[in-house]
Amino acid sequence: MTTRPVIRLRPKAKPQAIRHGFPWVFADEVVTDRRTRAIAPGSFAVLEDAERRPMALVTVNPASKIIGRVMDPAPEAQIDSDWLKARLLRALSHRERLYDLPFYRLVHAEADGLPGVIIDRFGDTAVIQPNAAWSDLMAAEIAAALKDVAGVSTVILNGQGRARSLEGLDERMAVILGEPPAAPLQVPMNGAIYMADVMSGQKTGLFYDQRPNHAFAQRLASGRVLDVFSHVGGFGLAMLGAGADHATLVDGSEPALALARQGAEAMGLSDRVETRQEDAFAAMEALAAEAARFDVVICDPPAFAPSKPALEAGLRAYERVAKLAAPLVAPGGYLGLCSCSHAADLTSFRNVSARGIGRAGRRGQLIHTGQAGPDHPTLPQLAETGYLKALFFRLDG
Repeated sequence: MTTRPVIRLRPKAKPQAIRHGFPWVFADEVVTDRRTRAIAPGSFAVLEDAERRPMALVTVNPASKIIGRVMDPAPEAQIDSDWLKARLLRALSHRERLYDLPFYRLVHAEADGLPGVIIDRFGDTAVIQPNAAWSDLMAAEIAAALKDVAGVSTVILNGQGRARSLEGLDERMAVILGEPPAAPLQVPMNGAIYMADVMSGQKTGLFYDQRPNHAFAQRLASGRVLDVFSHVGGFGLAMLGAGADHATLVDGSEPALALARQGAEAMGLSDRVETRQEDAFAAMEALAAEAARFDVVICDPPAFAPSKPALEAGLRAYERVAKLAAPLVAPGGYLGLCSCSHAADLTSFRNVSARGIGRAGRRGQLIHTGQAGPDHPTLPQLAETGYLKALFFRLDG
């Protein structure tokens, strides 16, 4: 057997975190000598503590601040087809208990034991985001294992996004298995129908993480609803499907809004949807000037605080969203505010949201706090896996 390279923790590094399940090794925690720097990105190595005791098998990327990601607690593990199939089967068995139809996040990176790997499933099609060097190199093997385990016929590689740039990976799109879909895919979820463009849409084509929050919003649905940063109509279509009279969808992307209109058409509800292709902040200001009021307003913006350096500016942006959205809620109506920024913890997000509502001259009750669905499991040792927060308020007059 070929001897694997070794990376070793510095004497001041604390190995307990790794032994207790933390999956990352940062570059400043290891001895980065010439041999370590020469390890090819995506290679596998044995992680040792400062006393040279083997701790785990890791994948190494000297070009990343996360120099090591734990692949397996067994240093002698072989990352091959059988290993991949075992991890995928474990992930699949969990999702099949949760959902009757094969539309879900199948793999949620470290939380499912596949570091840096996102896989969303759309029936017979799967979209892989290989955001770590090892998975980019082994994308074909992952696709083959997916076909064997999940029975998918098409596997698409979506190699785009900030996470890849942090790993030193180039952007790329590829069809690894099967044929690319000729049209957006219909995705049934919570009684609504969404259209997923898996070849050129945002991320993998659809955001499954909001599924339970869509379901909660459906319980509030009545009258007129406003879905700001709507993407393909996530909250708006869900509430229309639950009986809302009319939905106004606001997004900066016309292609996303076109998919939302297609979803409404597939639901037979085109006459109850209005779309506005506009900057969300400008749209809310314009609606306020029009004295528009809605029974439910939902704001689900992109990550304003994707990293700690962006936190302060991001929290200001979330506060501004709350301040602009609150006046649009009719007395006794509901306001939903969401954040997908892992750098902004729940307490911080809740505080700025409440402050924004107060600065708008409104008061209300916090009635529900939501998070991502169970197909987005959280690794307790890694806060980044629990990134999504959703706050629902009932506002007074």
